[in-house]
Parts: sequence; structure tokens; C-alpha cells
Amino acid sequence: MINGFRYLIFHKPYGVLSQFTQETPNQSTLKDYIDVPDVYPVGRLDWDSEGLLLLTNDGKLQHRLSDPRFGHQRIYWVQVERIPDVDAITKLQTGVEIQNYRTRPAKVRLLPEDPPVCDRHPPVRFRKNVPTAWLEIALTEGKNRQVRRMTAAVGFPTLRLIRVSIAHLNLDGLQLGQWRDLSASELNLLHNLPNKSSASRPKKPKFSK
Repeated sequence: MINGFRYLIFHKPYGVLSQFTQETPNQSTLKDYIDVPDVYPVGRLDWDSEGLLLLTNDGKLQHRLSDPRFGHQRIYWVQVERIPDVDAITKLQTGVEIQNYRTRPAKVRLLPEDPPVCDRHPPVRFRKNVPTAWLEIALTEGKNRQVRRMTAAVGFPTLRLIRVSIAHLNLDGLQLGQWRDLSASELNLLHNLPNKSSASRPKKPKFSK
């Protein structure tokens, strides 16, 4: 705890709501994994998405990180149905129309091999004779279900979505369902993010199988 505030990151599993209260019986929520009182997610990660979630009780920092002026980068590993061609990747990079909104330019690349991700439970349902591929997508905005809508717009539906970093923060070996407090250096960098951050791509996280 720093000046009465807590700052932590959580490796959210698939099927977990990014909140502490259930909306319907038998739903899995953050309460099932995190026993720290009065912290709340900074932004959201959909129930069917996985990966890094930042939580704090520092309302000022929450507000700052939610401000579009800062545009901190988020990186996602995205498994899609079929193998995207150059045209599809170019469209994702330059911007696509989703729900009357044109997405900002994004950094998108086709990963040459499957990333080192842990198994998902339940596993992704594959269609026979339909190949899949992994994309790395870096965004500086966070519209509702944006990544899924972007890949669908260019004809390659998302099968699995994992957020691997937010600005300089990454999972860095944090196992599925685990959380930890931020270090002093991580927190200092978080408090000093510049407007429209142009920070270099953060170190890729290591996952435990």
C-alpha cells in the first residue's frame, strides 16, 4: 500500500467478469480471485477475454488512465479463424469502420508462430479443416469489444483474445488467476505516462503452461 492506495495487476481467466459483483447466479467474478478490498478495474476486459487487468483504489489515476488524451498502448494477442492476408492486415493497421466509428491506426502483425499462452478452459472450439492464426494488435483506444469487431470487419472472426500489456505493464510470468502488487518503478512510470504515449513496445510476457 502506498499513501493509502493499492495498485495491482491480475491475469484474468476466460469467463470471469471484470467486476466484484455477480449479475446472475453462478457467474465467476473478480471476488473469486482477489481478496483486496475496495479496488476497482481501470477499464474493462470482457468476460470472454483473458489477460492483464489493472486494479486500484486511486480514483485520480483511474480517471487519468481513462482519459483518451493519454492514449497509452494496449497489446493483444488475438487468435483468429483462417489466416489473414496482407489486405486484411493493412485495413486493420489503417483503420476500419465499426458501428459508425473508424478506428485509429493500429500496429498489427501476423505472428510467425503460436505465442506461449496457457491453455484456455474451456478450450476454443475449432472447425475442422479451417486453419487459425495469431495476430499481435497494439491499440491506443478501447472501444467496446473493439478488437473482436475489427477482426470481424475484415473477415477473420476472433476465437481467443488475450491482453498481454497495458503501457509498460505486462503479465511477465504471472500465472492464470494470479495477481500481484505493482513495484515502485512500475507505479512511477504509470504516474508519468505522457500524452499520446509513444513508448516502445513493452517486453513480451512469459506465460506458464
